[in-house]
Amino acid sequence: MFMGNQIELRHIRYFLAVAEELHFRKAAERLYISQPGLSRQIKQMEDDLGIKLFERNNRKVNLTKVGLYLQTELSRKLKNLDHIFIHAKLLQEGKNGILNLGYVGSAMHKIIPDLLLKFKKDHPNVLFNLKEMDNKKQIENLFLQNIDVSFTRLERVSRDLNIQQVLKEPFCLVLPKDYPIDSTNFKDISQFKNESFILFDKEFSPSYHKKVMQIFDDSGFTPQISHNTIHSSTIYKLVENNLGIAIVPKSLQLKFYKNVKFIELDKIPQRTILSIVWDDNNTNPILEILLNYFK
Repeated sequence: MFMGNQIELRHIRYFLAVAEELHFRKAAERLYISQPGLSRQIKQMEDDLGIKLFERNNRKVNLTKVGLYLQTELSRKLKNLDHIFIHAKLLQEGKNGILNLGYVGSAMHKIIPDLLLKFKKDHPNVLFNLKEMDNKKQIENLFLQNIDVSFTRLERVSRDLNIQQVLKEPFCLVLPKDYPIDSTNFKDISQFKNESFILFDKEFSPSYHKKVMQIFDDSGFTPQISHNTIHSSTIYKLVENNLGIAIVPKSLQLKFYKNVKFIELDKIPQRTILSIVWDDNNTNPILEILLNYFK
């Protein structure tokens, strides 16, 4: 029970399910209880707390201002509680804990492998759960505490989060292997003004996309963009098949793609940033250990 009220953990789980679904029947199905039973539990919670959680009008369910506040706060608190139970179970099994790590694909080619090797050597009993996702999804999942830390192509985040730069690097051109221009006769990007470009989608990272477009602006032309994607492997496959050329971070200059070549754009001012982002409200004890590697 909580705060002298008759509120139990199940009430909180019931409330959060309805708050997410905004539909009592769907929430009841998700919770494997009857709809009338769920309605009674929510009504009991409202009566015990002396507050109104939902507005119910013509079968529509909406959160009240109080309900929205509780959803935000209780979601985090419940996630912390779940993490505590998971951590306790891992300790019972002889493990020191688990860290859920989100990342953009380019981080896996340089930063994360080196970090994991060093971390596993120092802390062999810690488990990692790695999730590749775009920048927007990472920030959403940080707030939901589905991940503990993220590696993103962002330079600014909400004041509720912490951000630290871990890598600053130049861009590279990606060309088909037999393209007539290479590093020996490359002058500037304007040599490619008549080509089609394959770029990371703007939704991948607006700030990253803005820097790439600045490269074109400085070169005096607007690019013809034939494809947008969030996957580097798609970019390389399209370039390999002569469907366009691309601009990517230097860390994605991968030698095992034999049918493409790279020209490093180290003479232009634009640089792309890889950052580590975390939430101070996260209580996972492994998070602080990981952050020490970046101090």
